Amino acid sequence: MTMKFAGETAIAGIGATEFSKSSGRSSLRLAIECAEKAIADAGLEPHQIDGMVNFTVEESPEIEVARNLGIRELTHFSRIHHSGGAACGTIHQAAMAVHSGACNYCLVFRAFNERSETRFGIGVQDRPATPSPIDVEFGWSSPFGLLTPASWVAMFARRYMHEYGATSEDFGRVSVADRKHAATNPEAFFYQKPITLEDHQNSRFIVKPLHLLDCCQESDGGQAFIVTTAERARDLAQPPAIIASAAQGSGEDQQMMKSYYRDDITGIPEMGIVARQLWADTGLSARDIQAAVIYDHFTPLVLPQLEEFGFCKRGEAKDFIQNGNIEMGGDLPVNPNGGQLGEAYIHGMNGIAEGVRQVRGHAVNQVSDAQNVLVTAGTAVPTSALILSRDH
Repeated sequence: MTMKFAGETAIAGIGATEFSKSSGRSSLRLAIECAEKAIADAGLEPHQIDGMVNFTVEESPEIEVARNLGIRELTHFSRIHHSGGAACGTIHQAAMAVHSGACNYCLVFRAFNERSETRFGIGVQDRPATPSPIDVEFGWSSPFGLLTPASWVAMFARRYMHEYGATSEDFGRVSVADRKHAATNPEAFFYQKPITLEDHQNSRFIVKPLHLLDCCQESDGGQAFIVTTAERARDLAQPPAIIASAAQGSGEDQQMMKSYYRDDITGIPEMGIVARQLWADTGLSARDIQAAVIYDHFTPLVLPQLEEFGFCKRGEAKDFIQNGNIEMGGDLPVNPNGGQLGEAYIHGMNGIAEGVRQVRGHAVNQVSDAQNVLVTAGTAVPTSALILSRDH
């Protein structure tokens, strides 16, 4: 099966607020700011926007955003579930919408005060008991100490270490690379603040084997995009970032960050589903990717993502990331913007923006001749990914 929109749609505009720990304004205000910038970046006017896609967990309703922007009519609006796993899924949905004719110019956004207001990372221990499926599931697992995203990921990390001999230092190399890239990115929260592997190892444990510096930051901010057909995009203000493919995936016995009952929990089968679709749509393979923006909410789950996409064999990611191979100048620069560990945690949406900048050719840490960039979304949940390509 080939996605019919693959190669026929594009991201034509990007816009973001500053990334901070305390924005001092509402999430709606953040949504409006990043949307206005994305619309302007594309060279459009708000009244031309007729579609909208965001996350189910987005706090700002489409109609409120439309009213505040001056968008007159919407002919398409939809939302994608599963939090960070939705990131590239929003582009997938917008691409389908514009390709089908449901709308012409689709605004995609995510905006929140994840640090100064609602911090999901602190855990679910204070949730009231309800009969909803998600809270029932928490009711079964939380009494045994599985309260936070870090604790959920720690289970996968420990098994991966056991199976393949990976170490905490291996996870730390991801963090060091991200922070090295963030240190030269003025938009990153950790600008001019690189770390060493020793810093990583000396940071306190959150849930063993995860150190503090294995865990992404929580951020305030917003990120928006304009998606349209490739044909329309070529007449707009910026070089189009062609959506070579975008896909979603949910695996067998899928759970929300707790898929512990599979035969093997060292891989990410839902990301494998996505990878197969991207390669089928594009005819590309891992060797055709010049840069990757890998969802890095927790460093241990970066390694199996590299394996699912075929950059290395199963269990060999710990070797692949050695000796600066995922840093600028390496075989596969990963997260040149600093990722969620270094730039900001905007549910992966800022990673998509970095992919756009790379194929446009004006990223702060520009990868040489970036023709094809892979971007992935949240892991341990139903997920998504995309490949952005330079327009030829």
